[in-house]
Amino acid sequence: MKRTLVLGGVRSGKSAWAEGLLADAPAVSYVATAALRDDDADWSDRIDVHRRRRPARWSTIEAGDDPALLLTALKGTAPLLVDDLGNWMTSALDAAGGWDHGAQSVDGIASALVEAVASCAVPLVLVSPEVGWGVLPATRAGRIFADAQGRLNQRLAAVCDDVTLVVAGLPMRLK
Repeated sequence: MKRTLVLGGVRSGKSAWAEGLLADAPAVSYVATAALRDDDADWSDRIDVHRRRRPARWSTIEAGDDPALLLTALKGTAPLLVDDLGNWMTSALDAAGGWDHGAQSVDGIASALVEAVASCAVPLVLVSPEVGWGVLPATRAGRIFADAQGRLNQRLAAVCDDVTLVVAGLPMRLK
């Protein structure tokens, strides 16, 4: 069993690179964490690009707005690809009232996720946004997200076997 964390910025190529890690697997459970928004055509187009790229033999678990569904999916039997943990974190913050109460409001579910990843018995690839680049976000919500996501990424990196940063489509192995 191997746990891999793939980090990168927006449009860095992290998702496509992560998908390539499991390209030869006969079956993969793809955990999609993005929820469709009927009022956002651009968001729907982004989700559609990801859907079209997946091989037909992969099954998809739509976690959407339910952060706990990811924890259940980690108990599966086929190799897993989770894309991406930034969407998962947004849903977790929504569910916990984190936008009002701060990044610590998701500490419990983040701990549960780290424990589930550490004990996952199948090959696992996690895709997550790297939030540590650039300036501190100007908004409170941006700072809450960056703090919560940055802490989660650090904790996941500690329990994963491999960690790769993707920049401009190029992977850089960190661990």
